[in-house]
Formats: sequence, structure tokens, C-alpha cells
Amino acid sequence: MGQEEQRAPGHVAIILDGNGRWAKKRHLPRKAGHAAGSRTVEQICEDAYNLGIKYLTVYAFSTENWKRPQDEVDALMKLLRQYLRDCIKRSTKNNMRVRVLGDITPLAEDMRESIRELEEATRDNTGLNFQVALNYGSRDEILRGVRELGRRIQAGDLLPEDIDEERFSDCLDTRGIPEPDLLIRTSGEQRLSNFLLWQLAYTEFYFTDVLWPDFDKKELQRAIEYYNGRERRYGAV
Repeated sequence: MGQEEQRAPGHVAIILDGNGRWAKKRHLPRKAGHAAGSRTVEQICEDAYNLGIKYLTVYAFSTENWKRPQDEVDALMKLLRQYLRDCIKRSTKNNMRVRVLGDITPLAEDMRESIRELEEATRDNTGLNFQVALNYGSRDEILRGVRELGRRIQAGDLLPEDIDEERFSDCLDTRGIPEPDLLIRTSGEQRLSNFLLWQLAYTEFYFTDVLWPDFDKKELQRAIEYYNGRERRYGAV
């Protein structure tokens, strides 16, 4: 375990894909796949921490997910609402700090309140740093960051020529969080789907055909092994 902990990437981001296909294969409604995927998230948080990962970020609900059939959106909101309520107790038990990425203003007031309570209650926890991307889209995040810089310039607090990568990063949802070392996407798809476009500039990508509800500690270890086999380079090749 010690060797694994030393070699584990510091920050792993995951695009949780395949819940619907997992349910279809079992002749179950899509909401059953989302429920199974939620249970996998809980277990992977524990596994990631035990393997030495310090930061884990998951793509739970994108800005594009609102376009799904209304009954599926309603089921996802119900599941997320319950997850947020349960997460305070679970995070306190596991010493996990939870932060939500994305624009939460379109969410119901009770969900926004749960998010505020969750982030405040776990603020001082020192275990796994767990980020949940909720109503998140990277283009939306970047546009919100640009608008924030514009407001600072308009207020006279910032000059355009003083804008650099650090100042821009401080306007993003991930401010204060290190950029991912490894991105995992399940279910065989090989695209970023508007996830952490700025933050993934130097990240290693790992794609697996495993559907998210079937993703487990062994699969996470395979991804880490792949990461360790890569020669990390920056700049020109």
C-alpha cells in the first residue's frame, strides 16, 4: 500500500459515463442505473483515499443534461437531492472535504441550501478533497470567469495587461484546487464533453469500456498503473 500511495496521482478527475447503458443491459429503467452509479461514487471515494489520491473530482450533472427527457432529469434531481443530504453525515464520518463546481443558481433552493451546508460543514476536514461538478460546463465556467475579470477591470481593481493564467484560474470554480493529473472516462467514449477544458491542459487521459456502475477499485488501480507508465512531459514534445 505504501508504494501505491507514493505513486498515486494527486488529483483524479472522472467523467461518470454508462449509467443508462448499464440499466438497459439489465432491462431496468435509466434511474436504476443512476442510483447504481451513485453507490459507485461512494465506494470510489473510499478507494481513492486508501490508494493515496488527495483530490477526486467527478462529473455528476452537466449544463447539457437539462436537455434529457424530463422524467430522467427529475429522477437525477431527486437522486442528487438525497445524495447532498446524506453527504454531510458521510463526509463527517470519513473526514472528507466536499466542494461543488458549477453554477448552482438554476437549482432548487433546498438543493442550494444543502450545498452551502455541505461545503461549510466539511470545510475543515483533512481527508479526501472531493469535488462534485453539478450543473457544470467548462465553457460556462470560462465565460463566468471572463465576466468576473471584466467586472474587476470595470471597477478599476485590475488592468487588462495584468491578467495572467494565475489570475484567470482564480476566477474559475476550481480555484485553490490543483489541476488533475489523471482523467478517467468510463463506458468507451473518448471525448471531454465540456469538462474542465482549462484545467486538463497537461492531464493524462485514461479511457475504459467499463460502465460506471461496474467501475471498482481494481479498475481504478488499472488507471493508476497506466498513469505510472506514462512519461510525464510539459511543453514541446
